[in-house]
Amino acid sequence: MSQEIAIQAENISKVFHITEDNHNTVKGRLFNIFNPPRSKAIMALKHMSFEVRKGECIGLIGRNGSGKSTLTRILAGVYPTDSGYIQINGTTMLMNLGVGMSHELTARENVYVSSSVMGMKIKEVDAIFDEIIAFAEIEGFVDTKIKFFSSGMVARLAFSIAVKAGADIMFLDEIFAVGDAKFQDKAIKVFESSWIQGRTVILVSHSMEVIKKYCTRAAFLKHGELIYYGDTEKAIDLYMQDNQ
Repeated sequence: MSQEIAIQAENISKVFHITEDNHNTVKGRLFNIFNPPRSKAIMALKHMSFEVRKGECIGLIGRNGSGKSTLTRILAGVYPTDSGYIQINGTTMLMNLGVGMSHELTARENVYVSSSVMGMKIKEVDAIFDEIIAFAEIEGFVDTKIKFFSSGMVARLAFSIAVKAGADIMFLDEIFAVGDAKFQDKAIKVFESSWIQGRTVILVSHSMEVIKKYCTRAAFLKHGELIYYGDTEKAIDLYMQDNQ
């Protein structure tokens, strides 16, 4: 395995500010007419540092609300950090029900936009376009806006773009739990092939069997804090203890 660094995160954190609006009912407006809506700060990710080597498959585990999806979105560039910095060496693709794709664009347009973001030229996308559509099994919906797609169709398209367009770093957020059994089998086979070929994978899953099978290391998160990062078996043990 390469010792080159694919992802370097230093002291990153994320706070979400949520407005507690007491004015959305008639009663609320009457009793809070002179009180403006209050803002509540939620620490989604506490200060954490780690690195991922090229070719690694890293598991992210933790209970709902632990910060797994927030972390993947930050690493994929969907959210900015509030502190620290992230260095990414390679092209990235986040697969979580099509996060990062525009639901106002058609499948065709999303293929070209997403592929271009990964550094591909139009001629290169032209050459693999049919393969992307065929793998996603959406031949009859190429020029349909994806806002009309089912969640499974969006997931298949996102996965197909990432695999066929050749993203160096793939963020998979519960991707194996989406779609029918046929697509899941196909995704697993392609995932295994992509991993063997040396791509870097960040895998979010509640299935410890999936994490144990594929991940060289794992990170256990709790309440936005990186509790442990290292041996997969130990990370799983900590996760299981937290669920007792």
